Amino acid sequence: MALAKNVMGGGHLSAITAQAINGNNVNSAVTAAGTTLGTATTLTADVNVVTTASVGQGVAVYNGMIGDSQIIYNGTNVQILVYPPIATAQINQLAVGVAFVLAPYTAAEVVSITATKDVAFLSA
Repeated sequence: MALAKNVMGGGHLSAITAQAINGNNVNSAVTAAGTTLGTATTLTADVNVVTTASVGQGVAVYNGMIGDSQIIYNGTNVQILVYPPIATAQINQLAVGVAFVLAPYTAAEVVSITATKDVAFLSA
């Protein structure tokens, strides 16, 4: 995705407008919650930094459009669960509605490739 400064290159957009068009909305203080898809915190930003979590708590990817992506960084010292957006969706090879584990101080980018299939790319 282009940097907001590059979208502004034509000189007709403010930084806020360029970022709205480009995406990259950041929530730098997400609290993980719940232990199921139904009780997990739903992520709404493009970039999400989880700063508070207890073992077993999780977040759910936003149910957006095909091609949408979200970045999740687990900035806590416990593993968190990352759920698909809906109970009939799956991430990578996992069963539908099942979360993957995101280790402490690691990140994942989750991309929606169909209405019921997301792909997660995990950091080391």
